[in-house]
Amino acid sequence: MLDPDALAADLRDNAFGQRRREPRPPTIGAEVELIPVDAETRAVVPIIADEGRSTLPFLRDFAGRWGWKETASVYGMPNWLLPDGGTITFEPGGQIELSAPPFRSASALLQSLRTVVRPLVRDAREEGIELLSVGVDPVNAVDDIALQLPGKRYVRLTRFLEECGGGGTRMMRQTASFQCNLDWGADAYARWRFLNALAPYAVAVFANSPVYRGEDTGERSFRARIWRELGGGRTGIFACGEDPVPEYLEFALGAPAILIPHEHEGWPSFGEWNARGAVGMEEWRTHLTTLFPDVRPKGFAEMRAADAVAPEWYAAPAAFFGGLVYHAPSFAAARELAGAPDPALLVRAGRAGLRDERIAATARDLFALALEGAEALGPAFLCPADLEEARAFFDTYTARALSPADDVRIPEPAAAD
Repeated sequence: MLDPDALAADLRDNAFGQRRREPRPPTIGAEVELIPVDAETRAVVPIIADEGRSTLPFLRDFAGRWGWKETASVYGMPNWLLPDGGTITFEPGGQIELSAPPFRSASALLQSLRTVVRPLVRDAREEGIELLSVGVDPVNAVDDIALQLPGKRYVRLTRFLEECGGGGTRMMRQTASFQCNLDWGADAYARWRFLNALAPYAVAVFANSPVYRGEDTGERSFRARIWRELGGGRTGIFACGEDPVPEYLEFALGAPAILIPHEHEGWPSFGEWNARGAVGMEEWRTHLTTLFPDVRPKGFAEMRAADAVAPEWYAAPAAFFGGLVYHAPSFAAARELAGAPDPALLVRAGRAGLRDERIAATARDLFALALEGAEALGPAFLCPADLEEARAFFDTYTARALSPADDVRIPEPAAAD
């Protein structure tokens, strides 16, 4: 049996980054996901297909022209290592994920993302593949999308989610996000509390998934609803006391141990498996990767609340998160504005977005603070052109109580043969 004190120490040292105490300039990273669909039929384009379009041949050709190094995941699925240390991988529904390395400059991060995504989208379109930057596939049903990744992790996760019902398999196979990765800094716990309070506003500002299966869902971010419906107590935000470790430890121990072998016992929690003396530190750390809160501690803060963002607006989330967290005066003011983390507000944010007057007013003030913070950090953090792009997003959407969801239209039915 793993000692709970040892598990708490592991979270403190690694998840919340307290082992690394030496001061260093902050870095910022990101992960962006794209949903591939057939430009003509709007059907999802699989990774591999016996006939018709598929993404693997296209990506292999693209990677060869751009000098990417092909590797393989532990399940044998092709991945690519980019020259700057980023990676291209596949998600369970065939979504394409670009994981950029951390940079000290948000503009360097944005350049890394754009250098890949813009030509990738352009060349895919020439092959008849649209790479969508939306929070959820707007046309297809989850039953139309087979699990694209082999391996125990995804098979077990699929089985668990299917037994739980709700939106689990849709989460795996149909959603896409823009995740921003932020350093903990000198006061990880203050940052943790603030980012959990900020999550509903991030959902609302970047909401981009009002349509599913060709119909208006009534939600500004249907992706946020899908994540809320995920079974097994694995998502959401935290109340955030002075010390987040006991709360996160309770959360992790209470979540079902999806990847631990079992026979006809339902899905025991990790804490129950640990009490049986059946797990070690390797299983513990693997279990942590199956938890999906809106703010996930991974040695840095992984902000998971935002829907996928169109490439022309990538500067907006970088400025929003970086400007609020890394500029001390903006951070102090934003903490007061955001208040305490509020799970009910997270639900409202996904449903109403910036149509909720209270959320819209606070989001507008937070984004204005973020722009001030990003500008104050100077061009070494965010260059003038990127700052203007972020400001243009604010003027186009947030300042007018709109989000990219307001641009999403119900797709026309595919033409009959």
